[in-house]
Amino acid sequence: MAKQPRSLSGKVVVVTGGGRGIGAAMARALAERGARVAIGDLDIETAEATARELGGDALARRLDVTDRPGFTAFLDDVERELGPLDVLINNAGIMPLAPAEEESDATVIRQLELNLHAVIHGSKEAMRRLKPRRTGHIVNVASVAGKSGFPGGATYCAVKHGVVGFSEAIRGELKPFGVEVTVVMPSLVATELASGIADSPFIKRVSPEDVAGATVAALERPRFEVFVPRSTGVIGQVMATLPYGAREWVGRALKGDRLLIDAAGRAGRAAYEARASRSTPAAEHQVAEEAADREPAAA
Repeated sequence: MAKQPRSLSGKVVVVTGGGRGIGAAMARALAERGARVAIGDLDIETAEATARELGGDALARRLDVTDRPGFTAFLDDVERELGPLDVLINNAGIMPLAPAEEESDATVIRQLELNLHAVIHGSKEAMRRLKPRRTGHIVNVASVAGKSGFPGGATYCAVKHGVVGFSEAIRGELKPFGVEVTVVMPSLVATELASGIADSPFIKRVSPEDVAGATVAALERPRFEVFVPRSTGVIGQVMATLPYGAREWVGRALKGDRLLIDAAGRAGRAAYEARASRSTPAAEHQVAEEAADREPAAA
């Protein structure tokens, strides 16, 4: 007999990058189930508009997840206002595209800080808060790129592989304490992040609401891996049984090796790429230091 789904009513849930796209869809789905939602987003105006839409005691705060002390302070503020944290959803992320040798060091640093280091820091903060209470759930949003390599998104694939591996490791650490971990791996999602990317001939583009629904389902009935759509998980399992050369051949035959690299540099991605480059204010000093180190010494 199947277990009853866990109730999310009254649960304090934090969604990073919750002002728009997948994060906003998650916030709506959670609020519909009675959760007390806190949105953290760099774009505070968008975050506040989403919180007003949710109504109730939903709140929005400006959050740069690459500012680690600021991230900790944000969680402290949420707990003071809404109560002890029950669920943290590390959703904030960017996907700049370029051939690997053309990708700037600044873009690499931004992805390492935002897509990976912030997930690690947020998860550690959640662990510190949830373990003593022996309850709670951490959700890390990765990507199908966390299971495969796609030309044109080498660093993005690297950080998403990191999110998957990190999530699996902390799951083992937290299991004895009753704290759940889920890693969400969407394919192409109809958001600004995927602008300029052609539809895949073998995997349909999903909506933010599809990802939100699958995530909420994993909170209600906990499971570790969540693929959206589910068919990508099945495809991955089948591909894993093939020799590597055969997997490459199938990828090329299905044009999966062209999806990201063909979109790199397209005019349709310009607005998104510009916004992504402004998404890590606290990490910009690292970008500046790297640039200074590469400058030739004055004669």
